[in-house]
Amino acid sequence: MTMIDSTTMLANLAVVLKRPKYAENIGAAARMCFNMGISRMILVRDEKPNYEDMAKMATHKAVHLIDGMERHTSLEDALAPFSFVVGTTARLGRKRTLERPPRDIIEEIIPLLASNKVAFLFGPEDRGLTNDDLKFCQYTSCIPTAQFASLNLAQAVAIHCYELYYAIVEMSREEAAEPEYASTFQLEGMYRHVQEALLKIDFLDEKSQHYWMKNIRQFLGRVRLSSKEANIIRGICRQFLWYQTTQRDNQNREFDPP
Repeated sequence: MTMIDSTTMLANLAVVLKRPKYAENIGAAARMCFNMGISRMILVRDEKPNYEDMAKMATHKAVHLIDGMERHTSLEDALAPFSFVVGTTARLGRKRTLERPPRDIIEEIIPLLASNKVAFLFGPEDRGLTNDDLKFCQYTSCIPTAQFASLNLAQAVAIHCYELYYAIVEMSREEAAEPEYASTFQLEGMYRHVQEALLKIDFLDEKSQHYWMKNIRQFLGRVRLSSKEANIIRGICRQFLWYQTTQRDNQNREFDPP
């Protein structure tokens, strides 16, 4: 068992805001991130929010987070560097995985932070994260409330940042460092090759492929593939597809007239 450096752990964390409607909420989120030692914020939004509105809520202490904030138009691109993504949601439904409170999720995340980048993903104020957004998430976190389940975006960020900071710094936990797990970029590339290979052998068809790929994603998400393991699976699929193409070409040449 080795002591995990809290500075490294905090540096591996990021707060990702997907299409927030109000610039003030972005600024308030930046202020909370700064208060709890999180220095990386990522915005997924087509247009730039009003800078003055963000800076006003961030205050001069945290305005540097607004200045250095990354912006992407694609959620997949924004999450590409991260091995683990925690989706935050108050929505329940038949197709949703079981949500757990932030403290339970963070207890599992802490040992991963020495060697892996982790993102906490927050959806827009009016709709939250969609099922399509949550496909990138290995965990879903739901803040328990007494009555009305929906919280303001900045409030949700504040609660998660506090729980993270408390777990990392105040508790000073000793955990063994975990290996480097596959990033979202690596996993999405692997899933595309798996889908292509399974379509090639008719395990998947056009009607059922989304259903089966969702189950495959859930299964492999629970396995927690390392970066090396994801590359191995992708390599197997590539070799299989190459072999299928080569065999077909050889068969075609055998039947060609001299």
